[in-house]
Amino acid sequence: MTPVANSPGCLYLIATPIGNLGDLSTRASDHLEQADLIACEDTRVTGRLLDKLSLNVPLLSYREENERTLATDLANQIETGKKIALVSDAGCPNLSDPGFRLIRECHKRELTVIPIPGPNAALTALISSGLPTHQFLYLGFLPKKSAGIRKVLEKWKDFEGSLIIYESKYKIEKTLGIIEEELGEDRFVCMAREITKIHETIRTAKVSNLITFIRTSSSKGEFTLVIAPSGYSLS
Repeated sequence: MTPVANSPGCLYLIATPIGNLGDLSTRASDHLEQADLIACEDTRVTGRLLDKLSLNVPLLSYREENERTLATDLANQIETGKKIALVSDAGCPNLSDPGFRLIRECHKRELTVIPIPGPNAALTALISSGLPTHQFLYLGFLPKKSAGIRKVLEKWKDFEGSLIIYESKYKIEKTLGIIEEELGEDRFVCMAREITKIHETIRTAKVSNLITFIRTSSSKGEFTLVIAPSGYSLS
């Protein structure tokens, strides 16, 4: 077991697998085991992870709906000496997932925050895309309405690096269509689906070709899109 430094109380930010359990680091597993409490999005999802690790640690559902209230309570517990682990269902907490308020509260009180880095869909898609990595902008999930999506794309259409977006299976074809309309059919995009899972698909092509591809293949799973800067080509 990797030794965990003594602390009078702290917040662990632990990255969890985005698909493949083998991506969980030994350090992450050790800190999960030694936590007094794990704050997680869905206790069922994190419970399955703990079962696979043969760990028995109390779980607390920490979601966007209750984050404002629980942030203060959890910070109070850390002040009393508790070690609290914060995890999301998959990947890094506080990236398009709850966590911001608790982390901010810990810094306000000068409590110790310890990141345990690991899997992340955005960066994994970026490094696999064949698109520029020297400069990139993480946009997370786009607005739900088409007008909001168009507004975001209009704002960043001339960004000189790559744009990274998360999208669900329910909106992927619609979002690709808006990208084609707003940025042009020749704009290169990487579509990464089910990263690290059995049906992982990573495909970089003109957005018009990706729309054809998605219509003739499975759209199940979670998607990450990486949009190339204007004028970029694989050739």
